[in-house]
Amino acid sequence: MSMPRLALLASPADEAQAALMALTAVHGTVAPQDADVIVALGGDGFMLQTLHRHGALGKPVYGMKLGTVGFLMNHHRVEDLEQRIASAEPAVLHPLEMLAQTESGATVGSLAYNEVSLLRQTRQAAHVGIELNGQLRLDELICDGVMVATPAGSTAYNFSASGPILPLGANVMALTPIAPFRPRRWRGAVLKSGTEVRFRVLDPHKRPVSATADSHEVRDVVEVLVREQRERSVTLLFDPEHNLEERILAEQFTS
Repeated sequence: MSMPRLALLASPADEAQAALMALTAVHGTVAPQDADVIVALGGDGFMLQTLHRHGALGKPVYGMKLGTVGFLMNHHRVEDLEQRIASAEPAVLHPLEMLAQTESGATVGSLAYNEVSLLRQTRQAAHVGIELNGQLRLDELICDGVMVATPAGSTAYNFSASGPILPLGANVMALTPIAPFRPRRWRGAVLKSGTEVRFRVLDPHKRPVSATADSHEVRDVVEVLVREQRERSVTLLFDPEHNLEERILAEQFTS
């Protein structure tokens, strides 16, 4: 079997840059468009950055943890990289698509592999209406914010906001409020992955709201449509003993 061509990419952190030099000396590196596998060195933030920059190439991505958080990464080791990649288990992820309309009339599109979140921009709570597939389900949510999360992203911001952890491949997504005030007892919903979620900001002038798809923020939104983008996918590679499905399951049994 021929050796895979690797595109080695690293975050600016000193530890990641040192690992990049060491791995390049052993394995060499090519441009992402010429690679068989992209190797991302850093934390989860750098992994998401890599997916946004190079996901359209359709190359599988193998991450190694050299950052603060590494839920989407494998353990860092210089040796046996080709063997680890050859035996890695794939996890296919579909991102969310966000279409945000602003007060100025502009429509901004972006993808999110973790979550799309709406957040209040000022001290005043946001007032948001929620439609599912064109049907009004919640006429007014008073909150700090609200989000839609993928299964891969359900252990991140979504979980911190008391949202559910979702099994990988379950074809569902989480709709989770952030610090809800009214309805006080509403804790969100688990939706089919094909559901179109539309948020309408009810008082955008007095209570401005921003929308963020992973790290791409859009200010002063009046309406946000969120749906799964089935035509786009990325493949992450994980060591068999630490595959993504096992990690998501394990997160539900940790204190």
